[in-house]
This record gives sequence, C-alpha cells and structure tokens, in this order.
Amino acid sequence: MSVTTTNPVLRVAPAPPAEAAAYFRASLAFHADVSDVAAALAADGDPGFVLVDTRSTEAWDQGHIPGAVHLPTALIAEEAGRLLDPAVPVVTYCWGPGCNGATRAALALAELGHHVKEMLGGFEYWVREGFAYETWQGSERRATDPLTAPLDAADCGC
Repeated sequence: MSVTTTNPVLRVAPAPPAEAAAYFRASLAFHADVSDVAAALAADGDPGFVLVDTRSTEAWDQGHIPGAVHLPTALIAEEAGRLLDPAVPVVTYCWGPGCNGATRAALALAELGHHVKEMLGGFEYWVREGFAYETWQGSERRATDPLTAPLDAADCGC
C-alpha cells in the first residue's frame, strides 16, 4: 500500500507548485491578518484602507478596534454609501475564526463595488495578540496570548 492511499494528509496529492502559488497569491488578495492590519494602522499617515467592524451594536460596545467604522452586516446595503468611499479599500472583521460575519460583509461590499479584504482572526485575535481596543468604558489591552503571537517577534517566522 502506498503512503498516499493510507496517509490522510496525502490521500489527495498536493497541487502542483504553480497552481499552489496561484491559489495562495489569490488568498492574499482576499485576506489580511491581524498583525498586518495593526502595523498599517500604527504607521504614520493614512493606512490606505478603512477598517469595518461588521458586528452588532452590543458587540461593538463590548470592544472594537480603534479607528474602525461600525457597520453591521445587515445595514451594509442602506448605510455603506453614506459611510464608505468606494475608492478606498475596505477591510472587514467580526468576532473571530468561528464567525462568518466579516465574510458576508465583504461579499455585500464587493457586490456594491468596493475593493475588500477580510481580516482573519477578527476581534478575538486582535485582543489575543495584545493590541489595544476600545469599549464603551474606554481603552483596554490584554496580555498577549503566547499561543497566538510570539513574545519575541524574531520567533514568529511570519
């Protein structure tokens, strides 16, 4: 019996390198990660995109990323034209990896003609990576979770 028929990882063979490169290049056109968004927002000047929190008002009040625009997914059709410039790319986020709200919001915005990416990890990973966030009570920050962000940036491998 060959390894490819018994090994669940290789039961379906990996894509040829050129196809894999095209797939992963395309993935990066649709997604941004938390640390890249944080770095862009922390840099001096305009980050070149608008960050959109797609969650409910209750979730927004519990905590949101500083500078984000609050635009719940259900309100995109009626509010996006008032809140967003179609010439400026949008990065959407929701709760975290178990939530597809940012994906649904990105779809709705793309259908309205916006250039859009989804922030992988959402608000959960923003907090877990130790970045500051705002609540209705003010600014907060939690300790970095070493399982999501290495304490020594040289250990990241990113």
